[in-house]
Amino acid sequence: MSNGVPGKCVPSNVPGEKLTPEDMPRVTPDDWAEIQRLARGYCRTVDATRSRKRMDGSATIVKQGHAPYGTDDVSDDVTQDAVLLFAQRLRDVLASCAPTPDSGPTRDTQAWVYVRRDGGELTITRTTLQRWAVRDAAARNGYRIDVPADEIDATPGAQLMRGVPRTETVTGAAVAFCVSQHSAEMFRQAFGDGRDFPTIGRMIDVGSNAEDLGRAGIFSSVAQARYGGAYGSRRAVIRVREAARAEWRELSERLDDVRSTMVHGGICSAED
Repeated sequence: MSNGVPGKCVPSNVPGEKLTPEDMPRVTPDDWAEIQRLARGYCRTVDATRSRKRMDGSATIVKQGHAPYGTDDVSDDVTQDAVLLFAQRLRDVLASCAPTPDSGPTRDTQAWVYVRRDGGELTITRTTLQRWAVRDAAARNGYRIDVPADEIDATPGAQLMRGVPRTETVTGAAVAFCVSQHSAEMFRQAFGDGRDFPTIGRMIDVGSNAEDLGRAGIFSSVAQARYGGAYGSRRAVIRVREAARAEWRELSERLDDVRSTMVHGGICSAED
């Protein structure tokens, strides 16, 4: 999963999707607090390498230290994902890794012997699992220290800025929006009663009654109705296709005329 812009990643899978209700009680409030601290530090470290900051919390409304309506601080998303990843890895470690000789029963003294893929052994603690979880959760949300910033992010002041729209641009956009709302009326005006477009009209009738356009065989059905012969006859289908193309060229010109008339009238009305 490529990730070029921090904070613009939508993960395709759910973290901790294999967790069970019995796994979450192992995550204590102290684990939550430590993971949150690590997540904020990690994301701000990545932000320090980029000129466009992402985790600014600009949408946060805080009441008595609590944000009841959420926040756009990406470290909050990282924290939530990391807690789930931590719970899953803690469960796997408890099931597969042996405690170290000096491991104790309390949370602060727990340690395990972790066997890496290359066969080497590593002593890990809850803090180790928390850091791994934060690193992977941050990558899921577009924050990676090992990925260098793009030039536009690394150079202060190099961001692309959208200029203030000019008056004529705003007017044109407003007219275009209004025109798009009347596309059906424009088509009816150009199409008329359909006498000039018998092939397209017949194709519309067949398609409107089809449950699946991909399996309706519109060209074959219209070709058989107009020219007879076997269903799906190649020669008849080619004749229908060429006739439809000729009609569409004429219909497109009429649509352009209707659209131009409507746009010109809309701009004149807006300017008046």
